Amino acid sequence: MPKFNPGLLHGYRSGLEEQVAKQLKDAGIDAGYETEKVGYLKPARLSKYTPDFMLPNGIVIETKGRFLTADRQKHILIKQQHPDLDIRFVFSNSRGRISKNSKTTYALWCEKHGFQYSDKWIPEAWLKEAPQPTRFDALKAASPDNKNK
Repeated sequence: MPKFNPGLLHGYRSGLEEQVAKQLKDAGIDAGYETEKVGYLKPARLSKYTPDFMLPNGIVIETKGRFLTADRQKHILIKQQHPDLDIRFVFSNSRGRISKNSKTTYALWCEKHGFQYSDKWIPEAWLKEAPQPTRFDALKAASPDNKNK
């Protein structure tokens, strides 16, 4: 029997997404949930990535329980193609290993690839960071609907 996911009742894909949405709401921050699209090229085809949360300061929040190989590959491609995007991860457990046979944790993977991360909650410092025009310019340039490329 599939495991019950309470986040689905409120339009989120996971309980962690719902928890982060509540944190943002309680902090008085109007962050869009899956409001943006980021175009990126997988070898041989154009793909789209939909970030979980878009903070008003231009920081992209991606929540992850499991961080699968496909997710990691996707984020490496996005970072290579859109280096000015500020994507940060909120993990259920950043100490989780990327596979049974690896000593690399989600946290170590983020550090190796230059991503900021936290566990369970968005750090208050991220919420209070000032907007940066480069973040918004990067989002605009990354949009698959951007005709000015």
